[in-house]
Amino acid sequence: MKELFPIKHVMGFVFSLILTSVALLVYILDMSFALGLTILLITAFAQAALQLVVFMHAGESEDKGAIYTSVYYGIIIAVLTVFGTLLAMIWGYV
Repeated sequence: MKELFPIKHVMGFVFSLILTSVALLVYILDMSFALGLTILLITAFAQAALQLVVFMHAGESEDKGAIYTSVYYGIIIAVLTVFGTLLAMIWGYV
């Protein structure tokens, strides 16, 4: 019976709810911009990693090295896009 209960998925779901609650607290507690942005970025990347590993089974296939390489590449592109946008639009560098 132990093999039939998806404890990994249940714990992933609970952790997703906790991360979502932390992100919601940023809005409810009306945190400062810098602190709120930091918390939201951390919870967003943790949530994305959790979803990828637990619910999309990224580590369970034979070509998990290629999958993780693609994910790292995507993260690098996303970070460069976000910070490039911030650099150009908010911080005033063109």
